[in-house]
Amino acid sequence: MTLPSTYADGNCSLARTLEIIGERWTLMIIRDAFYGVRRFGDFAAQLKIPRAVLANRLKSLVREGVLIREEDAATGVEYRLTDKGLALWPVVHALMNWGDAFYSPAGVKRALRHDQDGGLLDREGRCQDCGSVVPVPQIRIEPGPGFDPAASDDDPLSRAINTPRRLLEPIVASRTRPVDEGEPSTV
Repeated sequence: MTLPSTYADGNCSLARTLEIIGERWTLMIIRDAFYGVRRFGDFAAQLKIPRAVLANRLKSLVREGVLIREEDAATGVEYRLTDKGLALWPVVHALMNWGDAFYSPAGVKRALRHDQDGGLLDREGRCQDCGSVVPVPQIRIEPGPGFDPAASDDDPLSRAINTPRRLLEPIVASRTRPVDEGEPSTV
């Protein structure tokens, strides 16, 4: 039995939000966009998601204004988070915190730091060194004590994601392929 794509309660903001980001793979696409993934083929390779499903999710996220699709002759098609997409960071961060608390006994999988002073961020995104609430572009992500390198693929894209780097910084590790490889023209 398939689930309905809309929720009956039109007076619930959570229900409306789930209509946009609640489908399988959607939050993982958004997470990877924060990690710097921008190209269709890179999303497909990193998430191991069927291309038709990825095309559908990207199209939906663009239609809803969470991502913007940019086409450039030099770089090909890229997807970037909009301001509306960036506003999802507290949700992604909270879900990461929840997963670390309940499913990562060795510690956080990915540590978040304030790029300016290196201070670790607490659960609310506040730098433990300077006390600032750190905006997304100033957050550095790196493997934490619970990160298991053996559970990660050893390809250029995965290596780039697993290297300490700022959130939103575009990943260029896989740019050796043709710029339009594998992307459906309808996305």
